[in-house]
Amino acid sequence: MADNTLDFDGAQFRKVVGGFASGIVVVTAINDGEPVGMTCQSFFSLSLDPPLIAFSPSLTSSSYPRIRESGAFCVNILEAGQEALCNQFARSGSDKWRGVNWEPGVTGSPRLEGVLASIDCELETEFVTGDHYLTVGRVRSLHATPGLHPLLYFNGVYRRLHPHQELEARSA
Repeated sequence: MADNTLDFDGAQFRKVVGGFASGIVVVTAINDGEPVGMTCQSFFSLSLDPPLIAFSPSLTSSSYPRIRESGAFCVNILEAGQEALCNQFARSGSDKWRGVNWEPGVTGSPRLEGVLASIDCELETEFVTGDHYLTVGRVRSLHATPGLHPLLYFNGVYRRLHPHQELEARSA
């Protein structure tokens, strides 16, 4: 019988895993004619043939069930400098769409203006894994804006790929 005793706690796990830099996405959909969206840090490409991506929303997310119900979604990869947009879609109970410009993608899901890239998908499958879902999407359309850099999250704070970008952003 396996020993399930761990020699670390949740805080230590979070700290160690937080040392892995990741990009940040906003996952969007249309549900009952209204846009819905959520910020997600757990996103990755899964397969080239067929083209599949995955993201992992929390089981307690209030936005994700509406995204799932739509059967399609768009993963919007945030660009350096979009911290406010990231925070806006991370909040519960607020008007996440106030001041947000978007256009419908191939599936009708919102493609956000100014993002580094957008990946329009149909829901392929979903699994419950621990305290999150593992959601797999079949890619139907891609759009990227050349010359942009990703918004990163590392050790609990937003980061940029190149330090000079931070100086340029402050002087603008």
